[in-house]
Amino acid sequence: MKVHLLYRDRDFDPQVEPSRRQEEVILDLDLATLFEAMARGDAFLFEVSKKVLLASLDDPEAIAYRQRVLEDCITHAEVVREMYAIAVEGVVRERKLKSWGFFTKHPSGILRSSVEALEMFMGLLKRLRVIADERAAGFRSEGMTGFFAMLVRELDDEYLQSVDGHLERLKFRDGMLISARLGRGGKGKDYMLRTPGGKQKQGLKERMGIWPRDSYSFDIHPRDEAGARALRELTDRGLNLVADALAASKDHILAFFTMLRLELGFYVSCLNLHERLAEKGEPTCFPVPRPWSAPALSCRGLYDVCLTLRVRERVVGNDVEADGKSLVMITGANSGGKSTFLRSVGLAQLMMQCGMFVGAESFRAGVRDRVFTHFIREEDAAMVHGRLDEELSRMSEIVDEATPRSMLLLNESFAATNEREGSEIARQVVQALLESGIRVFYVTHLYALAESFHRRGQDGALFLRAERGEDGKRTYRMIPGEPLPTSFGEDIFRRLGGWPETRTEGRSAAGSRYNLVHDETTHHRLDVADGIMEEECRDILREFFETGRNGGKPSP
Repeated sequence: MKVHLLYRDRDFDPQVEPSRRQEEVILDLDLATLFEAMARGDAFLFEVSKKVLLASLDDPEAIAYRQRVLEDCITHAEVVREMYAIAVEGVVRERKLKSWGFFTKHPSGILRSSVEALEMFMGLLKRLRVIADERAAGFRSEGMTGFFAMLVRELDDEYLQSVDGHLERLKFRDGMLISARLGRGGKGKDYMLRTPGGKQKQGLKERMGIWPRDSYSFDIHPRDEAGARALRELTDRGLNLVADALAASKDHILAFFTMLRLELGFYVSCLNLHERLAEKGEPTCFPVPRPWSAPALSCRGLYDVCLTLRVRERVVGNDVEADGKSLVMITGANSGGKSTFLRSVGLAQLMMQCGMFVGAESFRAGVRDRVFTHFIREEDAAMVHGRLDEELSRMSEIVDEATPRSMLLLNESFAATNEREGSEIARQVVQALLESGIRVFYVTHLYALAESFHRRGQDGALFLRAERGEDGKRTYRMIPGEPLPTSFGEDIFRRLGGWPETRTEGRSAAGSRYNLVHDETTHHRLDVADGIMEEECRDILREFFETGRNGGKPSP
């Protein structure tokens, strides 16, 4: 029996472990929050969600197959949860039988324990068959209708009655019949369990010896341990083939319940997430997967599912039209939602490619074989690598694994050095990625980088900007717009308490204008025109604070 709820022609392979690059994706996109919402505290569902989500499909037809199954599961959530509970019961009860010591290495023990397990499994299979008979008509997807048809076909009444009869006979309530041939040295060979036929028990007159015997028997004294051991060895030889066959049957049915638990577990996890988002009033939709050959991305109301799972309020969605764009560069105001939007794109891509719904009103995108992330990291505490060295090393590893069908999300990459050097490094890296066919989404504050790509006027590039109101308020929406030479960090400073009281203007050694502001309560502000290098900023800040400590006069 095959489940085939995740794939049309095969079962899911749970043995694949996530690579280092996938662990980075989990960290950068905050996927742990998603897995926790899908699992609802169930460790097994957490692992299933993780394995299936990271095992992306790159065939639109295979994705659509899962989507249709998930649609059925959402429509008939109660039935799906009932079937999942049956699968869980089968796996858990088999483990309990095992832990109770029913499974032994002797054929007689193996036979007895296998009969116990199979009787339990048959009861569960009958429950699945009842569900198939009574509820299958309401399902429409190829995966679910095929699954129910398999149950009806392979678990027909005649088969179930036959299995029940065999299991009852294998309990040997009336003893067992074993044949053997005489071998060399008077030893038995070719032991074989036989189907009992005719009269099996001796009558009272036969046992008393006053009636002609059809067979002969002997008794072993209860304290004859050696005799009992020899008899058990003879019995085990006769039961060996039957015990092996029955154990194989038990393992086959256990494998069915294990796979059913795994594959239905993924859909139950999706149900958990769908119910959580529906309770909050967040929209979801089934995305439209497109072939990878043409870079497609069109969405309406796209939001970061992990963010909305962590906050009380509903989050802002974005509308984007990026069909035919290999490069999407996002710039604009600090704290304007750029990184959140980047995560929403990566998360929606992964959810689409495992057959899930996505957090949006509508979503269409081209499939990719891998999704990579390159987000800014904290400084290396061990001081083994500098930040730029670490970023370049990670990028090298990504390039080694990426293919022309991959997608890369970059968040403030190569900002660890000054703007001129960081922009030039990033420009060369991005250009090489685009020429290789890799689709790139890049959030950056490097104006020189964004402006250099914008100046070229490439048809395959889309420039988005975090929207900012005239009063400095962030709307958290991404709108088409050219890069600006400022990220409006002053808005944040003012919101946190900075204000202009006394203004002193000056110029850096490089000729860039800066403003030094301080007041009597030691609140300070530094306005620096774009283009000042990091080293210059340090000198300006040092001079600024020294000036503040000396009552507004330059320090010696």
